[in-house]
Amino acid sequence: MSAADADEGLRSGTPSGRWVLAATVLGSGMASLDATVVNVALPRLRTDLHADFAGLQWVVNGYTLSLASLILVGGALGDRLGRRRVFVVGVIWFAAASLLCGLAPNVGTLVAARLLQGVGGALLTPGSLAILQASFHPADRARAIGAWSGLAGITTAIGPFLGGWLVEAASWRWIFLLNLPLAALVVAVAIRHVPETRDPTVTGRLDLPGAVLGALGLAGSTYGLIERSWPAGALGIALLVAFVMVEARSPHPMVPLGVFRSRQFSAANAVTLLVYGGLGAALFLVGLVLQEGLGYSPLAAGTSLLPITIVMLLFSARAGALAQRIGPRIPMSLGPLIVATGLALMVRIRPGAGYVSTVLPAVLVFAAGLALTVAPLTATVLAAADARHSGVASGVNNAVARVGGLLAVASVPYVAGFHPGSAVTGTALVTGFHRAVLAAALLVAAGGLLAWAFIRADVLEAGTAEDPTPLDEREPCYHCGADAPPLTVHAHADVAG
Repeated sequence: MSAADADEGLRSGTPSGRWVLAATVLGSGMASLDATVVNVALPRLRTDLHADFAGLQWVVNGYTLSLASLILVGGALGDRLGRRRVFVVGVIWFAAASLLCGLAPNVGTLVAARLLQGVGGALLTPGSLAILQASFHPADRARAIGAWSGLAGITTAIGPFLGGWLVEAASWRWIFLLNLPLAALVVAVAIRHVPETRDPTVTGRLDLPGAVLGALGLAGSTYGLIERSWPAGALGIALLVAFVMVEARSPHPMVPLGVFRSRQFSAANAVTLLVYGGLGAALFLVGLVLQEGLGYSPLAAGTSLLPITIVMLLFSARAGALAQRIGPRIPMSLGPLIVATGLALMVRIRPGAGYVSTVLPAVLVFAAGLALTVAPLTATVLAAADARHSGVASGVNNAVARVGGLLAVASVPYVAGFHPGSAVTGTALVTGFHRAVLAAALLVAAGGLLAWAFIRADVLEAGTAEDPTPLDEREPCYHCGADAPPLTVHAHADVAG
């Protein structure tokens, strides 16, 4: 990086700018690929490792648990210690954990490796966008982040297909081992081409007590649900209460509770919790049902879900623009109701049902509702928070989305009528899936009703009232939805993922 670049920032289209973009896209692409391929691999993984249903829940939730608990810590470490340094450490950590996943001899080892993988994801995920925000010239920042968003979205889109192909052609282990060459390339590019940046305004110590209490509270609550251990669940809830008390008194809290004084911010996060909870439960089960209930191959199961990502990529930005014109209240209310309709249509998925007549309509309706929901939801979260807390607001919303999926997946056996210690297959799996998607539909629909009751139509105007820049000329903000492609919305806020 030249002296001029250091003073003014990288320019879009230059070799140095392309290298930085490549490093961040590939780094975040590893995490997004891993999030989308695992569900497709669950049936083969269960057979090879003789895992029960609770084991499969932990394979998914182990990663989500550590990622949700530590993603705000990862961002804070990057601001203090250097964003490139923490990003590179996260990539190496993620790769080492991926190797452990790929070599796991049993489900217990795999779950432990997935927990470690989530730690790596929490270190690298916030860093990718922060590096772009800090490294590029202000005039080129929006273009660079837009390219990152589109390329990362493509990575997410090919995840189910790639995962299905790897599982079918080789082994489920390759969905993890594939990360090793990608990580080596990212580290080499980052060390050679990515400039180091920090936030010189950050003061105070890291909120380690809050981070520990939050992680242990989520772990206890999740363990209590999956293993049906009420003492562990009660301990988890107590630790989460202690987390709130510590955050309220901490001079430098991981989660400044003041952001929740905004009624709009609190309501938008409540909608996030409900919507992503329903999505997490449904997407956890659908790959299992397609393969073990309908006899799909891993490749066919992965390909059958591609319309979700394609619709999101095509229409999410338009939904964000619509919310700017008419306000977010209607999209955030109508979108979840459409998602709920798509989930309800999934009760038609049963052995002997055709893809075009049964699976595809449900998937398309589901995707249409999701595309209408997520960008307005993100815009509302960012606009409802004070501008100086926009980065924290985006991080909190990302964590809330993941916590919603974490708790919903942990609750699946209760709703579906599964025994977590057994291998649920055949008719029992399909019947339980129908119960679970109906419950998920009710959960998501409740999010839509909550939005109608509490979200104001003018919240985006309030969030941009002090910015005289014309709307179409403002930099876009990007948000990394839980296990979803990065989405583009417009709001007056810093860029955060």
